[in-house]
Amino acid sequence: QVQLVESGGGLVQPGGSLRLSCKFSGRIASIASMGWYRSAPGEKRVLVASISSNDIPLYAEFVEGRFTISRDNAKNMVYLQMNSLKPEDTAVYYCRYSAYETFWGQGIQVTVSS
Repeated sequence: QVQLVESGGGLVQPGGSLRLSCKFSGRIASIASMGWYRSAPGEKRVLVASISSNDIPLYAEFVEGRFTISRDNAKNMVYLQMNSLKPEDTAVYYCRYSAYETFWGQGIQVTVSS
């Protein structure tokens, strides 16, 4: 099992920034991909960004260069830096860990509103 705990969410004004963090622990594999997904009210969970075991990032089209995913394997952390936030970025954000199995965090609320 792998446990994931997200932090860094909250309320931010349009145009603002937030940095989400995800701490993973437990039975950690030597090769694993990490990702951030989000689920807005009434919508399915969708990929926001992912990063492979060799640090290759992938972003959803709606990110439009505003977000950056990164990982620190020494600290068992993955991050999502979100800039130029829009109201439509409001959602619950989930951290995902994929290796021998896929694990999810509990989710964290991000609200973009004035």
